[in-house]
Amino acid sequence: MHLEGTHTLKASAKDIWAMLMDHQTLAKVTPGIKTLEPAGDGKFKAVSDVKLGPVSGSFKGTMEVVDPNPPQSFTLKIKQNSKIGNVAAEGSIALNPTGSRETEVVFSGDAKLSGTLARTGQRVLSGVARTLTNEFFQALEDEIALMEGQEVKKENFFQKIWKLIRNIFSAT
Repeated sequence: MHLEGTHTLKASAKDIWAMLMDHQTLAKVTPGIKTLEPAGDGKFKAVSDVKLGPVSGSFKGTMEVVDPNPPQSFTLKIKQNSKIGNVAAEGSIALNPTGSRETEVVFSGDAKLSGTLARTGQRVLSGVARTLTNEFFQALEDEIALMEGQEVKKENFFQKIWKLIRNIFSAT
């Protein structure tokens, strides 16, 4: 499965870099992450809960920041295992300043899935991947707003469901 795109954030590349390199912030903004513990040299132990359509499971594994070029780019390698399948993913992330307080985040990556997880179907997976990406960037935007002392408006349950439905059906 391939995933790529861009997202513009209202913060400097230096601030975004600091947030993405902080394991506590990264755990907070990444959908499904329960714990993210440093294991030295850009490596982390990760535990996550993921639900993809009718399939859900708890994953354990590693995440590693490779080839860091602060505050411009890095590669992220992820290996996660569970009873429902395994995930091996690698993606590149580039932070391109477009203004003094604005940065375009460019991401591109591939994930290899196995087990029940892989059999859930490409249509469902691509819609869920898009939803998780949107949730990640929304949570990162919220963290930026909090860092700047702004109030963050949370979506209610029905707004979240509607957004999920729109994202799933836009994948078809």
